[in-house]
Amino acid sequence: MRMTIRALRKSFGNTEVLRGIEFDDDVTTLAVIGSSGGGKSTLLRIVGGLETPTSGTVAVDGEQVDFRENALPAYRAQVGFVFQQGGLFHHLSARENIALPLRTVHGVPADEADAWAQALLTRFGLEAEGGKRPAQLSGGQQQRVAIARAIAPRPKLLLLDEPTSALDPEYTNEVLDVLRDLRDDGVRFVVVTHEMGFARHACDKVAFLHDGTLLEYGESARLFAAPQTPELRKFLGKLLEWSV
Repeated sequence: MRMTIRALRKSFGNTEVLRGIEFDDDVTTLAVIGSSGGGKSTLLRIVGGLETPTSGTVAVDGEQVDFRENALPAYRAQVGFVFQQGGLFHHLSARENIALPLRTVHGVPADEADAWAQALLTRFGLEAEGGKRPAQLSGGQQQRVAIARAIAPRPKLLLLDEPTSALDPEYTNEVLDVLRDLRDDGVRFVVVTHEMGFARHACDKVAFLHDGTLLEYGESARLFAAPQTPELRKFLGKLLEWSV
């Protein structure tokens, strides 16, 4: 999947969060890393059609994203999104959280939606949890349900915004294992993450955002082994200082 971003800028009031992002490459599994406040989540939300850029363009597979509000629903329906804390409907069961968007947004018949929801729960080790509401699930289970909901309509691109940031290490590993399996199944995704081991070993490419600019980009192994800028060397040095 080709993603092309040209002169992308985003400001909130007088604060410019993205400062002319340029990107043009095929995306399979891409990790976006960088310090907090560097623009990572804003970039992801713009790519997903959840935020409108101040200026610039985004194109996916050669089709430019139309950021007019009446055009965005059709684009959003082609993209799966997982938020930091899942964004599940708390009054619905895990199964219904997956099946409801299939019925109401994608027009899937009820019996097919329910069957597919149950199949995804089983795939992610949640076959016995389908009738439970989010409050009855662990953090890792909630995020696995959120990922199942995002991939249920078979989106052409999955976007994940720090999906493990609110989780304990045990549950973090559960979610990262699911993402690794999706990668092995050929699911294309872009993930904003602070999990450097996952970015390095499970993602083909890494983009390093710093102060609203795309400062480094390339193959994961190269980026971690030989960062080219002092900013990335400093960033990785801080994160890896206390690594086991």
